[in-house]
Amino acid sequence: MRECIKAITGQKEAEITMIRFGIIGTNWITERFLQAAAEHDEFKLTAVYSRTEEKGKSFAAMYEQQPQVFTDVQQMVSSGEVDAVYIASPNSFHAEQAIICMNHGKHVLCEKPMASNANEMKRMIDAARSNDVLLMEAMKSTLMPNFRVMKDNLYKIGQVRRYFASYCQYSSRYDAFKQGTVLNAFNPEYSNGSLMDLGTYCLYPMVTLFGKPESVHAVGTLLSSGVDGEGSMVMRYPEMDAVVMHSKISDSFLPAEIQGENGTMVIDRINQPYDVKIQYRDGSVEELTQLQTHESMYYELEEFMKLIQRGKRDSKINSLAHSLAVAEVMEDARQQIGLKFKTDV
Repeated sequence: MRECIKAITGQKEAEITMIRFGIIGTNWITERFLQAAAEHDEFKLTAVYSRTEEKGKSFAAMYEQQPQVFTDVQQMVSSGEVDAVYIASPNSFHAEQAIICMNHGKHVLCEKPMASNANEMKRMIDAARSNDVLLMEAMKSTLMPNFRVMKDNLYKIGQVRRYFASYCQYSSRYDAFKQGTVLNAFNPEYSNGSLMDLGTYCLYPMVTLFGKPESVHAVGTLLSSGVDGEGSMVMRYPEMDAVVMHSKISDSFLPAEIQGENGTMVIDRINQPYDVKIQYRDGSVEELTQLQTHESMYYELEEFMKLIQRGKRDSKINSLAHSLAVAEVMEDARQQIGLKFKTDV
């Protein structure tokens, strides 16, 4: 039997058996999110926002729950149809849309990167606190079962001396870019680029495990559109360093490593860890992989919904402090390589 829960609806506290979600963004990542959400008994899709009614209706028609379609975010969150909102619009829209939702008392699960810069992130955090709602970044990897395995077994490798993570994936949209067509993925108007779209997957686990680094040194390649196509970062902690590589114009097949004095933890993919093991200095290998039973995006939704149900306003893993620290690191790196967005002050 489903347990009755309480959620802030924007006007008063009401008992509900399901959490009603509005969706901002009708793209492939939203479709994957809803595939994962179909595995959760207490998720209900009740509203969809799209810039055009035609596209919104076409998207909504794919789902049995028949959500209402809105072309105005204010109207959606004022409709009384939603308790929480999942935002998967272009990065440059995240802050404005999230703040509108939170000012109407809605909990917000926002795709990574949650903001274009640290100033936007602080405004979002202030809105969450002043409206007593939950705000969480939808960084799936740090809530997947094998990230928890990483965290729980990190002590086995002894004093950590280096964190290394690479996420380099040639974008299918880069071919169009080279032919003169600049799609969203390479358009600075949307706060996009390699660091924002891929590098963040390397940085968020790092900050979650080790905190914010003392210093950041970044290099990168700026494309003619003004965004970065690839880059590298070296960060310093009191007793270790961290190395991150990211790219949308080349591929890498390297696993991630956390190197300790007693052994090295090897992770197949930092953006989506499925396989984790420790290779000890004596040559032995300890397999740590835990079987994953749900779609990868299920775990971020589960965390978000449990927090709402328990009346919590911050995740211990995907915390607001972690999200702000990552935003500050990325802003530091962008300044060093000369990457500026229109949302920057």
